[in-house]
Amino acid sequence: MSTAVSYNDQGGAEAAVEAALESTPTSSGTGAAFGLFRTDFKKNEDLKEMLESNKESLKLEAMKRIVGLIAKGKNSSELFPAVVKNVANKNIELKKLVYVYLVRYAEEQQDLALLSISTFQRALKDPNQFIRASALRVLSSIRVPIIVPIMMLAIKEAASDLSPYVRKTSAHAIQKLHSLDPDQKEHLIEVIEKLLKDKSTLVAGSVVMAFEEVCPDRIDLIHKNYRKLCNLLVDVEEWGQVVIISMLTRYARTQFLSPWKEGATFDENDDKSFYDSDSEEKKVPTEAGPYVMDPDHRLLLRNTKPLLQSRNTAVVMAVAQLYWHLAPKHEVGVVTKSLVRLLRSHREVQYVVLQNIATMSIRRKGMFEPFMKSFYVRSTDATHIKTLKLEILTNLANEASISTILREFQTYVKSQDKAFAAATIQAIGRCATNISEVTDTCLNGLVLLLSNRDETVVAESVVVIKKLLQTQPTQHSEIIKHMAKLFDNITVPMARASILWLMGEYCERVPKIAPDILRKMAKTFTTEDDIVKLQTVNLAAKLYLTNSKQTKLLTQYILNLGKYDQSYDIRDRTRFIRQLIVPGEKSGALYKYARRILLAPKPAPLLESAFKDRDRFQLGSLSHSLNIKAAGYQELSDWPAVAPDQSARNVEIVEPVKEWTPMLGKVKKSKPDDKFYSDDEEEKEEEGSESSGSEDSSSSSDSTEGSDTEDESSEESEKTSSESEKSSSESEKSSSESESERKTKKRAKKAPQKKRETPAADRDSENGNGPVSQESSSSPDVSSSSETDSGDSDSDAAPKKSAVGSKPKVEVKSKQEVSLLDLDDFSPAPANIPTSPAFPSSLLSDLEGLSLSNVSSTVQVTIPSFGPVKTYELLHHMTGKGLSAKYHFPRQPCLYQPSMVAVQVILTNNSDHVLEEIHVGDRSPAGLNVHCFNAVERLEPEASVTVSMGIDFSDSTQAANFQLCTKEDRFAVSIQPAVGELLMPASVTQQDFSKEQGKLLGMNETSATIAMATANISSHTVSKQVLSVANVGVVSSNQNNSHRFAGRTVSSGALVLVSLELKEAAAALLTINTEKSVMASMLLRDLKQALAQV
Repeated sequence: MSTAVSYNDQGGAEAAVEAALESTPTSSGTGAAFGLFRTDFKKNEDLKEMLESNKESLKLEAMKRIVGLIAKGKNSSELFPAVVKNVANKNIELKKLVYVYLVRYAEEQQDLALLSISTFQRALKDPNQFIRASALRVLSSIRVPIIVPIMMLAIKEAASDLSPYVRKTSAHAIQKLHSLDPDQKEHLIEVIEKLLKDKSTLVAGSVVMAFEEVCPDRIDLIHKNYRKLCNLLVDVEEWGQVVIISMLTRYARTQFLSPWKEGATFDENDDKSFYDSDSEEKKVPTEAGPYVMDPDHRLLLRNTKPLLQSRNTAVVMAVAQLYWHLAPKHEVGVVTKSLVRLLRSHREVQYVVLQNIATMSIRRKGMFEPFMKSFYVRSTDATHIKTLKLEILTNLANEASISTILREFQTYVKSQDKAFAAATIQAIGRCATNISEVTDTCLNGLVLLLSNRDETVVAESVVVIKKLLQTQPTQHSEIIKHMAKLFDNITVPMARASILWLMGEYCERVPKIAPDILRKMAKTFTTEDDIVKLQTVNLAAKLYLTNSKQTKLLTQYILNLGKYDQSYDIRDRTRFIRQLIVPGEKSGALYKYARRILLAPKPAPLLESAFKDRDRFQLGSLSHSLNIKAAGYQELSDWPAVAPDQSARNVEIVEPVKEWTPMLGKVKKSKPDDKFYSDDEEEKEEEGSESSGSEDSSSSSDSTEGSDTEDESSEESEKTSSESEKSSSESEKSSSESESERKTKKRAKKAPQKKRETPAADRDSENGNGPVSQESSSSPDVSSSSETDSGDSDSDAAPKKSAVGSKPKVEVKSKQEVSLLDLDDFSPAPANIPTSPAFPSSLLSDLEGLSLSNVSSTVQVTIPSFGPVKTYELLHHMTGKGLSAKYHFPRQPCLYQPSMVAVQVILTNNSDHVLEEIHVGDRSPAGLNVHCFNAVERLEPEASVTVSMGIDFSDSTQAANFQLCTKEDRFAVSIQPAVGELLMPASVTQQDFSKEQGKLLGMNETSATIAMATANISSHTVSKQVLSVANVGVVSSNQNNSHRFAGRTVSSGALVLVSLELKEAAAALLTINTEKSVMASMLLRDLKQALAQV
């Protein structure tokens, strides 16, 4: 301990270890090896002392060095007892390093690790998500069957953890537990089924990996989550994308019909009707009708296509194999450019990609023909890369490109790489076989190569020529004669053997040359290679049968030489041939068939690609690369003859939408509902305000009873319902609206949601109470939400809607009708920063328990407190032939669906003639959820009209592309949302903001220090700049140097918290907390730019 105390906090540990390294006793009498071991021992002793020190800094430094040793591959297992003592340390950074060490050595030191089980179990409850995850990781690394129940319990608890990182770790632990105890499979499948429903992109890849490992045959688990996985795919981490794409490829082959049928049609309109409609009716192609692609099949292809731009080569390869196995033939070409792009990567990547391209190019040459130059061989390529490029060039060769390819091959033949030059000659032979027009040219070129100085080139040329001559032997006797003349100069055994085989096979075509060749071989028989001797014996036997007069003595001489050869193969062949061709007493019945045996016509060899049959394996798999079935390989099933029922995927997706969307709307308005009461107490018009307020109370209580929430007590619900009955009857009496007007408004259910904002602005200016009146204006949302669910609240809410939906006047009771197009012109009045209104204690007690869902009631959605008008050009009048269009985001709740972003489009006719039937045409992506505006039948010259649309961007800034059509023309337009427009403001107190922010730390936090413009330092200016970028709500704060804003994403409802801490010298710390990390980084960039500009 005295040694440890003498070190300072920073450099002491480092000095100690360096001193230990320098004190290596290499010159000791025991030798260098013993000194080496003593060095490790001494170093580890010092590390043990540092780990046992009382100073946190020494322990931390020791753990960093130990983890460094592990990273270098050094064995540090003997430090396990010293490290495990620090597992309960309160220093988070030190604890993380200890867990990293334990994960590495827990399996080796099981007994010592078991002693710390209780510590790991306590750590599973740690407030820090990384500690919880690390504890589970260590626990699952202790591979002892006795703790399987503990691991199972820990995995189940972690699967329900609030942190997606911990849930991801639980998915990893599932695979470890399954390998340790396969009997737990059924329990693990339950956890996998639960995690598959997780909406976090962090979890998706890991749980699918666990699914593939534990139960890859349980396709039924994927049905309910198929569309979710397709939509989440773009945001999942890269290796998770690879796993999901591979799984979805297998899934699609079992659930969809083959798109490769002849006469298949691909109707994108079916896609639209499928996703836009809530009904379960599907367009199923009749047996006699043409093939129509399943919308879910199209969804998979559409959502994976953007991943072809991924920086990860494995992701690109995975998408390429998916398109190869699932896409219609005319769509597979989209992967070509991405695959060619990968050829600029490392040689390992090139090797795998080229193998897959080689397989693809056999089936579909047209895909890669435009990129033929990308496969030209470079001098820096490795031999195996060159060979694969040769393979691809040979596959792509056709009548048009063969001349270019052969010129390229002529250069390759001269390569110093002998193996590559030989492969080039084989490629020339394949080209000659595949393309009959160049067969003679290739043969002549190969004959010229016989004069090459390189023996390898000559030998390979002879072999290839032999194969080519077998296809057309009658036409090439001159080539055989030429090869016979070169025979004396050729020394490579395989080449000499090939020429001898040709002479024997076609000896009748060269009757004068063949005996002479045999004579020459008789002279050199004893010095030839074994393969040449065997072919000499065969040549002698064939000539004996066809020309015995000239060759009888030569044949006997060669057979006698072979009889006493050193090689037993030659001796056996000689004895066999002698008994076969020479008649004698011992000759058997085979003598009669000698000619048929030796001179039988032989089939020409097929020069085929080595990759011809590799498509039986899934592209990109290890089995495809090795061309053998690897362990764990799962074969792709054939397309089903009849498509399975789509309802397996439909029902589970549709049901949550019906229940959750209205409930989300109610949650948004439950807090404004409270403010509506306080607003009523300040209003002068008692009857109107009481009726509308009680109506809201009635509808909200009804919708609460219809939901599954258990927050509200029975007494409060009874009291509320009884009061609501009274107030509803009063409102019916006070209402002067006719029954026909009620029915009209009932048919247009969505109109009140938009109408409500007009009186809100008016009351704001009247009362001077911005926040309260704003909140009151949003209260009808509760009524309209419940109106969607039940018809009772529809009829009850009609009088109140009449009052709220009127034009902005002093009297709120006005019943004047306003059309939706008129309301588009009203923009929300800018208000000051909202503050929390004061509630009477009696109202607070009455409003307890009104939470309408399991979402935190402290964070409620409000209407925007800032309405910047930024107009973007959608269509220029020159491009649109007189029709121009501009759009802006009104930052109001969408009338059509809560998950949609409201967009207002201003259409202007700049031409001198009338434009008719202006409407929205085809849209892209095809599954994009868009609520189109009603067709504008007629637009006069110089006239303008404002229309409203709703677009579900799915919390993504991906542009919505569609066609703006008139009666005569179609114009492609695009709406690109800023990330701030994908949010809706949320009302939250300062305490709740801090609480929610604490749940979104670590990977859910994005921050940056920014330099603010001097003009933007004031509180009012900061709020103005932030609200100009993002549609968020201001959180009231008693700190002048701290600004907080809260919002939720429109589509998924994910919480987004923005905080700005002002520091000295115009610097500030900007922090964004949200599960949507991609949105956070984009929002941070926009806010940083807005706050820095003057």
